[in-house]
Amino acid sequence: MKPFGMSRTVVRSNHAFIAPDGYVTAALPGWTETQGVVLISPHMLRLPRFSQYIAAMDVGGMAALPLAGVQRFLYVMEGTLRLKIDGKTIILEPGHFAYLPADSAYDLSALSASKVMIFEKLYVASTLTAETPKLVIGDAWAGDGTPFLGDEDARLRVLLPTDVPFDMAVNLFTFKPGAALPFVETHIMEHGMYFVEGQGIYRLDDQWYPVQAGDTLWIGSYSPQWFCAIGKTQTTYLYYKDVNRDPFAY
Repeated sequence: MKPFGMSRTVVRSNHAFIAPDGYVTAALPGWTETQGVVLISPHMLRLPRFSQYIAAMDVGGMAALPLAGVQRFLYVMEGTLRLKIDGKTIILEPGHFAYLPADSAYDLSALSASKVMIFEKLYVASTLTAETPKLVIGDAWAGDGTPFLGDEDARLRVLLPTDVPFDMAVNLFTFKPGAALPFVETHIMEHGMYFVEGQGIYRLDDQWYPVQAGDTLWIGSYSPQWFCAIGKTQTTYLYYKDVNRDPFAY
């Protein structure tokens, strides 16, 4: 029990730590039988260039399509979804993901009570190619991942192609207890991050946050960041970043 008036949530000018203890759910525009929690959006202080939200869908709930020009990545946290696209029907279960290019036409519905993590971003075309991203479907947990900078205890699963047409990346990063990022990172990319399991300590700017499964982080451009996993079980977070575009394209 926390004292009244206390929350783990912190919002700063270039980062935010969003804890579940402050969630306020509301209907998502155009969705049916669904309540959502918008975790990160351009309404934050430094205007994030993407949005991140959880959609809790009842049986039979239907997703609305994003606004024109907006691409969507979804990760199934709980339940079973049915995706109808390009004449195909695809069943998505916990751990599965789908990347849906901007202006795609599809139906997404819940076959059971479901919870979905969603990242959305206005697509920025590349000046280097006329190609555009294609549909990507997969299991985020497939394989063991790649050792991060040679560290066998920190493994990265890259979920989307790294090709130039893609202007967003989403990865699943798993740390064994005691594993850490090898240095304090400072970079132009911003992150939206959700802790799927485990716990640890995350440095953002000059602040240090105990984090655990269910927590969300927004990390703005050039916010110094570092992470170490603690506890007795592995820690995994799902995270978004912007990639492959000239800084003046935004």
